[in-house]
Amino acid sequence: MGELFGTNGVRGIVNEDMDVDLALDLGRAIGTWLGEGRVGIGTDSRLSNQMLKYAVASGLMSTGVSVVDLGMAPTPAIQYYVRENTDMGVVITASHNPPEFNGIKVVAGDGTELLKDVEGEIEDIYFSKKFEYVPWDRVGSMIEDDPLDKYHEAVLKSVDEHTVKDAGLKIVVDCANGVAGLSTPYLLRNLGCQVITLNAQLDGTFPGHESEPTEENLVDLKSMVTSVGADLGIAHDGDSDRAIFFDEMGNFLHGDKTLTLMAKKMVVENDGGIVVTPVSSSSSVEDVVKDNGGELIYTAVGSPIVARKMMEIDAVFGGEENGGLIFADHQYCRDAPMTAVKVVELIAREGRALSELIAELPDYALDKRGLYCPDELKEELIADLKEIFSEQEYDDTDGLKIYYPEGWVLIRASGTEPKYRVYSQSKDKITAEKLGEEHLKVVQKAVNDLS
Repeated sequence: MGELFGTNGVRGIVNEDMDVDLALDLGRAIGTWLGEGRVGIGTDSRLSNQMLKYAVASGLMSTGVSVVDLGMAPTPAIQYYVRENTDMGVVITASHNPPEFNGIKVVAGDGTELLKDVEGEIEDIYFSKKFEYVPWDRVGSMIEDDPLDKYHEAVLKSVDEHTVKDAGLKIVVDCANGVAGLSTPYLLRNLGCQVITLNAQLDGTFPGHESEPTEENLVDLKSMVTSVGADLGIAHDGDSDRAIFFDEMGNFLHGDKTLTLMAKKMVVENDGGIVVTPVSSSSSVEDVVKDNGGELIYTAVGSPIVARKMMEIDAVFGGEENGGLIFADHQYCRDAPMTAVKVVELIAREGRALSELIAELPDYALDKRGLYCPDELKEELIADLKEIFSEQEYDDTDGLKIYYPEGWVLIRASGTEPKYRVYSQSKDKITAEKLGEEHLKVVQKAVNDLS
């Protein structure tokens, strides 16, 4: 059997790895696994979205499953709809990947991303081609519905509308030519904010910039924030499950800053509570959670893992350092429009600039590096590294996180590429870079020895 699902659905280049045959058979496999019921299916703004959506839908209907076409919408809006209305969901998206890519992400009936064992069962059906077709008079039907109204209503209910309206904030939102353009600007305007948009027209070629919300891709947003005197800038990725921010001075805020800021807010508001984040997150999250009477639980990297752990232990908040935040009182998935309104609400309540709020947080430097490692060597490599660093204190929740007096180093295999990643953290940039460089050399030697 091959492997179909990566760390976040099935992805590939359109009409090369990701074609209608794959989409059709995956639809058949999902429908065979489900047996009967309804599946909601929506897309991001990519050019191949309809081609793949109708292929998946046809496969589902051939097994007797009914389909609800949700059109183009943010991934979290589709997940919210699925939780409330259907037995399962499918999102046609490749998130932040370049425009030639597309993907198929499957959503469980509770709106969360699928568990690995369920993905494995669907994979087995897909590769065996043992699909359960129904007779002609029991094939599924397809109707259309709009997921946005109820989703927007739920997001707006979660914030202090009057406080935000009274603040009268000016905000620049970069929608990356993706489906965020259908949500975040409207939510913020409903909250009385003055909203200026960039790249808000839906365009699957991503003409404004690449859909990954990195600092180098967001130069126009940075410039616009300062030139119009905005209180903050907000950027989303292609399917709107991640949010990245600029403060009022045009400073790019790395995702760990927003994660720390929101973790502090949620613990303070809940008089404690549990926060969940991957081992790759900045220690600043742990610092603010513990300082405000909360508890932090670390997981392996991946938003589905974080979300499931949150559900299991009744956490109040969770998220990753890439801008993907999960608010337990709303839904158990990364939600960028929700993150946007929550950050805006915090600024309005505090009556202070975003830069001031960020300046109060603990500050750590994080260094990230990577090196090539064939997939077949990954397991053997981590075993060797455990032996090499056996004298050090370490955590093996995901790869190897080694603790030192001056910081920590995380060495872990990429879930999507033949790579190993080396993250290092310290209080200052020079030490973080030194730790990263030293450990990269050790990992490279271990790979060479195995090769």
